[in-house]
Formats: sequence, structure tokens, C-alpha cells
Amino acid sequence: MSVNDFFRLPPVWMENVLVAVSSVKGNRLRSFLTILIIATGITSLVGALTATDAVKGEVFSSFEKMGTSSFTITNKRLSSSSLIGGERVRNANCITFRQAHLFKDHSDCNGIVSIFAGVNGIPVKYGSRTLSNPMTLAVAADEDYLNYKKVEIERGRAFTDREMASGRPVCLLGYEVAKSLFGNEDPVGKEISLAGVSYMVEGTLCKMGGAFGGSVDNEIVVPLPYARENFLPDGISFTIGISPANGSEEIYDDAELLFRAIRRLSPGDKSDFSVNRSDAIIEELSEITDVITIAAAVIGLVTLLGAATGLMNIMLVSVKERTREIGIRKAVGASSRYIKIQFLVEAVVISQLGCLLGVVAGVAVGNLVALLMGASFIMPWFWILFAVAVCIAVGVASGYLPAVRAAALDPIVALRDE
Repeated sequence: MSVNDFFRLPPVWMENVLVAVSSVKGNRLRSFLTILIIATGITSLVGALTATDAVKGEVFSSFEKMGTSSFTITNKRLSSSSLIGGERVRNANCITFRQAHLFKDHSDCNGIVSIFAGVNGIPVKYGSRTLSNPMTLAVAADEDYLNYKKVEIERGRAFTDREMASGRPVCLLGYEVAKSLFGNEDPVGKEISLAGVSYMVEGTLCKMGGAFGGSVDNEIVVPLPYARENFLPDGISFTIGISPANGSEEIYDDAELLFRAIRRLSPGDKSDFSVNRSDAIIEELSEITDVITIAAAVIGLVTLLGAATGLMNIMLVSVKERTREIGIRKAVGASSRYIKIQFLVEAVVISQLGCLLGVVAGVAVGNLVALLMGASFIMPWFWILFAVAVCIAVGVASGYLPAVRAAALDPIVALRDE
């Protein structure tokens, strides 16, 4: 037996498919409405699951680039109460540059420690072009920032030691910033205006992808000494980024104990800063996306339940309208089993047409949402196969009762029907 013979439908099944298609064409309005209901359910199901999968994959990919053992120390802004959970809070002020620098000098994590701070909403211009993306971030960073972020230079070069020490107005552009301001033009050596001050572009950064997990694509990196004197607001809180050589629990505990000592917290004081671990963030995001996935699946399946009811009604009406046709088929030798299969195939064909339309719309909508959120295009094969299987089940479940009723018709009584 050849491969073509193996996949070729038997003549009886092929005839049933042709009859099903003919029935769909004969009842265009009813069939279209049912197909549309099924497509709506599949669109919501596949669309939401595609978007969550794309965003989840982008988040995980971004964190993996930085290392799942990396973590940050950030300020914890507290409420007006000085007592939280029964523990005394010593202070709630921002993390100062001096505190961050002390941590970097005394940390023994055997990895990379970087100090940086970001500011949103700073006007950025190049010639007549103005960058209006609200996600653009001006980052004041030290010499270890690029290594901490694990991002490489695409064009030009990184800051020199002299530039870091002297505080010259130079900058590095993230991939999206460079693309928005310069298009296909080489930005290296050009000047941009940042908060009304001219900065020389020394290099551009390679694309990291997405806006999750610390991507630098929408960042403008400026040497920390110059930024402290020129555009960082007073009282800004600095972030300490740590990428340790290993991810043992002792690393996180030692970092917290060291920074508690720097902040002069006593054993009875609650930590007024946060230690944000990448693996903990990934786990939390995974839980959130799992909830979204379940909610999307429930919404889609409820919609499909309504579609199944509509499809069953259509098939019951079809049995009633085609009573004489069923009688003729039985009179010329068609068995009850054949009649039953015929109506089941018709129900499955209608459901699969709705599935096809829903999958195309769902993949398009899901990826559009994902792209707007900074994620990459994906083809969710698992959810596509799942949608096909669900629609087959919907078709069989909806068509079974009408098929049984059609198969049970007495051919003599059916032939008398007008």
C-alpha cells in the first residue's frame, strides 16, 4: 500500500464529506451563523493562549539571557505607618549612591555588581525627530552595567574608563531607540538631545528582544558620574544589580545581611528594601500566565458550548427537512449506520470550518497583542491541534442526537413525507 492510498479517504467517507459540503452550501445562512459562533469561541481560545504563550516565552527568554540567578536590590516604598506586621521600620528613604557604592565595594558574590538608576519621560531628539515612546528610559549606569545586562555592542564602542571618570556627555542607544531616531542611518558619532543637552552617540546595543526582564532595547545609557550631575533628580533611588557566579541561597542571604548593615538596621527592624530574585519573578509570572490561560480556556469552551447547542439545533432541523431524502437513501440500500455517519460527518465539517476560521483569526489576534506587548511572533501548534480536537468533539457531540434520529427513521414513513 502506497502512502497516498493510506491517507486517501474510503469512497463512502468521501461521499459523506461531499454531501456535507453540499448541505452547508444549501443552508448558507444557518451554516454561516453556526460557523461564526464556533469561530468566535476558537478565536478567543487560541488568541488568548497564543498571546500568553508568546509573552511568557519572551519573559523567560529575557531572564535567561541575564541569568536566572541574577537579582536586584531596590527601594521598598512604605506606607505612612512606621509599623508593618508588628516590626519596627527604621527608615524608608531611597537607596543612595553612597549606600549602593558601599555594597559594591564590600560584596563578595564573586560575580558582577552594577549600580544604575533610570528616569522616564525625558525628551529625546535628533534633528527634527522626537522620540515619543513612553517606554524609553534614560539610564545612568556604571562601568559594569552592560556586563550585568549581558548585552553586547552592535556598532561603535562602549564607554572608555576616561569617559566614565570625567563624566563627558556621551551615550549608548538601545536597539529600538536607535531604530526610532535614526532609521537606517548610522547613529555612531551623531549627537542627540537629551533633556536639552547634547550627547554624542558612542555606540548602539544589540537587540535583546521584548520589553520584559530588563531588556535594554528602549534605553539610553549615560555614564553615571555625568548623569548624577546633570539630569538625575535629587533623592532618586539607585538600583543594585547582582549577577553572581552561582545561585546558592547563601548569596541572597549574604547580600541582604550586608545591605541591612549598610542601612544601619538593627535585628528588630524590618528590611526597608527589596531583594528581587529573577527565579522568583519567573515563578510568579508563570503563575499569573497560568491563571490567564485557564480563564481564556474557560471563556473559549463556554462559547463553544453555545456553538454546540446551535449546531445541534441546525442538524435536528436538517433531519426534519431532509426526511424524504433519508427515506430515498434507505430505500436504495443505505444502512442506518451509513445515515448516522453521514450526519455526524456533516456536523464535523461545519465545526471544522468554524475551527479553520477561528484558528486563523486567533493566531492573528494573539500575535498582534503579543507584538504590542513587545513579544515575538509564534505559531502555537499545540493550541491549533487542541482547537481541531475540540471542534471534532463538538461536531460529534452536536451531531450524535440528530444522526441517531435520522438513522431511526422508517424508510416507508420517510418516503411519504412532503
